[in-house]
Amino acid sequence: QVHLVESGGGLVQPGGSLRLSCAASGRIFRVIAMGWYRQAPGKQRESVATISSGGITNYADSVKGRFTISRDTANNTVYLELNSPKPDDTAVYYCTVTVGGGTQYRYWGQGTQVTVSS
Repeated sequence: QVHLVESGGGLVQPGGSLRLSCAASGRIFRVIAMGWYRQAPGKQRESVATISSGGITNYADSVKGRFTISRDTANNTVYLELNSPKPDDTAVYYCTVTVGGGTQYRYWGQGTQVTVSS
């Protein structure tokens, strides 16, 4: 079993900055990728950013140039830096880790609320 603990959510003003952290622990055999998803009220959950074991990053078009995903491989920790957030970025942010070999498993964190408001 893999356990993910997120931190860093809260209230941020438009144009400000916020950093989310997520530490993975447990039976982590082979990390394929780590990432962040979000879900706003009344909307479907969507991918925000992912980072592969090789360090390749992918971003949703809506956050490109504003959000940055990074990781601490040694500690199985992933970060998401939100720069110049907008009210539309308000959502519950979920951390994910995908592990495995032939069969892959994705684990989810419990979510952390990010509210962008003045």
